[in-house]
Amino acid sequence: MHGGFADASGWSGVISRLQHDGYQTIAPANPLRGLPTDAPYLASVLASISGPIILVAHSYGGAVITNAAAGNPNVKALVYIAAFAPDEGEQLGALLNKFPGSLIADSVQGVPYPNPDGSTGTDLYLRADTFRAAFAADLPLATTRLMQATQRPFSASSLTDVTQAAAWRTIPSWAMVATEDKAIPPALERFFYQRAGSHVIEAQGASHVPMISHPTATTRLIQAAVKATS
Repeated sequence: MHGGFADASGWSGVISRLQHDGYQTIAPANPLRGLPTDAPYLASVLASISGPIILVAHSYGGAVITNAAAGNPNVKALVYIAAFAPDEGEQLGALLNKFPGSLIADSVQGVPYPNPDGSTGTDLYLRADTFRAAFAADLPLATTRLMQATQRPFSASSLTDVTQAAAWRTIPSWAMVATEDKAIPPALERFFYQRAGSHVIEAQGASHVPMISHPTATTRLIQAAVKATS
């Protein structure tokens, strides 16, 4: 499950490695409309899959899987890749202020959009002049220019939506800390994963997108979760 400012193509390097090793994979499109929409959507996708599931997420996608996986006996492990792992009752915006280091608040541009009920929401985009530094500083400039141009914004409501369930309390988890993450501070990632009792590795020098810049290490972490829960 991808996060904000991104799409499922960010998993391509990991998926190709997993498929090469014979794993069945699916990377659904995250609606990015806020937890009350995104978590039930993912839960419906999970319900369509028979057999054991290793559920992997990046960034905001971590909050989505934390809510969506609760109560699903087919989900055998959660894998957080530079991702949020909130507890019940927590909000992502407040968590981002728990530790210094995030550049997101100063890097986003809000764009209003109409809701079906006539109200107005706000989409968050990362500006062209801040995208690489805040999101993917360890990738080539040509790559991050394309990522910025094709980014999928996410609703600002995602930062204030309240987490309704914490699947990591009952499902074992694995996690990767990106040591040079400028979106979710590494200290916050460590806090999440220590609290969850996750099996943790650190991607040294990685920006917020280690599944792109460190696809082999990410794949091995997922495979470790598979083997431990098989």
